[in-house]
Amino acid sequence: MVLRTRHCAQSGEPAIDTYDIAIVGAGPAGLSAALYAARYCRRTLVLHDGTARASRIPLTHNAPGFDAGIAGTDLLERMTRHAQKFGAQLVKARVVKLTAPESQFLLEDEKGAIWSARAVILATGLELNQIPLDDEMHETAIANGVLRYCPVCDGFEHKGARIAVLGCDISGAAEALFLSTYSDDVTLLPRREVELTREEQRDLGQAGIKVVSEAVSRFEPTKCEMRLHFEDQSEPLAFDVLYPALGCRPRSVLARQLGLVIEESGKVAATAPLGTEIPGLFCAGDVVDGLDQISVAMGHGAMAATRAHNWLRASDGDTVEAVLDLDGGNTAHG
Repeated sequence: MVLRTRHCAQSGEPAIDTYDIAIVGAGPAGLSAALYAARYCRRTLVLHDGTARASRIPLTHNAPGFDAGIAGTDLLERMTRHAQKFGAQLVKARVVKLTAPESQFLLEDEKGAIWSARAVILATGLELNQIPLDDEMHETAIANGVLRYCPVCDGFEHKGARIAVLGCDISGAAEALFLSTYSDDVTLLPRREVELTREEQRDLGQAGIKVVSEAVSRFEPTKCEMRLHFEDQSEPLAFDVLYPALGCRPRSVLARQLGLVIEESGKVAATAPLGTEIPGLFCAGDVVDGLDQISVAMGHGAMAATRAHNWLRASDGDTVEAVLDLDGGNTAHG
C-alpha cells in the first residue's frame, strides 16, 4: 500500500502535514481505533485531553481476558503502548474546533494548534452528572467502592450489599430494578416524587425496593459506606454503595460543529462506527448511542478504523476488492 501525504496551507503560511486518520479521544474506543488504523499502515494521530473516563475505574471485571480485574489506568497504559508499538502517534491536546474544508478535516486545539487529516474518528466519550462532592472526596469514594456510576459494570461486585440509587427522571427506577438482581436490599431515592410513574411504583413494590422520598441534603462517604443525610431526618441512612442515576453529558460538540445529526440522548447514531452522513467521519465509544461498556467501545474502535481505512482506499481510487468487508463474506478474523 502506498500512503499519500497531502499538505494544506494558506498563502504565506507553512503547510500542515496531513495524517490519514486522526482520532479524538484516548479511551478504549480511541486507542482500539488507533491500533487498527496503525496496523493498516495508516499515518495515525490520536489527540486527547487526558480525561478518558476509563482512567477513573479502580478495578473493572468486565474487560474480557482480565478475570482478576484491571484498573482503568493500567488498561489504558497497555492499550497506549500497544497502539504506539505499531506507529500511532499520541498528542495531548484538547480539540475545540473541527471543520471539513474541501477534502480534509482540520482539528484545532484550545491553544490554536492545527492538525489536518483525511479521515476522522470521534471517540470523545461522555461526562457524568455527579453528586456534589469536592473532587478529592469524590474520587476517594470511588476508590473505596462506596460510590459507583455503572450498575452494569459493578453490580456483580455488590451482591447482597445495601445499595442506594439516587434517581432521576430517565433511569433511576430502571437502575434500582436492575440492581435488585444482585441484592434484596435496594433503596431508591427519587429527587422528586413525580418522577415515578404508576407502573414504576408497582414494579418497585413487587421487587421489594424501598423508596425514600425525603431530599438528600448531604453525602458523607466513609472508607466502608456512604452515609446520606436528609433535610427532614435527623439520623443519616448508611449504605454499602451509592449509585447516582443522574444522567450524562455526551461529548458531542465536535460532531455538532460538523452538522452531524444528534440523537435525543445527545449521542450520535448507533451506526456511526460504520460511517456518518459526513464523508470520512466516523464515531466510536460512549459518544455513540448504545451500551457504555469497555468491550463495546473497543469493538466500535475496530469497526470505525476499518471503515475509515476502506473509505480512504476508495477515495484513492483503489479498484481492488477490499479484503476487509464488514458486511460479510471476506471479513478476516484477527
